Amino acid sequence: MSLFGVSPLTPAYGRDYHSKKAVLEDFNADLDFETPSGQYTNRADLIAMNVSEINIRYGKLRKVMVAKVA
Repeated sequence: MSLFGVSPLTPAYGRDYHSKKAVLEDFNADLDFETPSGQYTNRADLIAMNVSEINIRYGKLRKVMVAKVA
């Protein structure tokens, strides 16, 4: 499956993060993140799509980090 429309992810349900560590904790805990198309996804979904890494926005969407999925 293509990453078109999946990356970058943003925190779902109004969450925001101030550090990469906090983003990774929730990402690895399979919390939902929102795709640019408005759908929700989590780490388990990305593993099923064979995604190896993904960009995630945080810090009021001003910062971007790369997270390893598997």
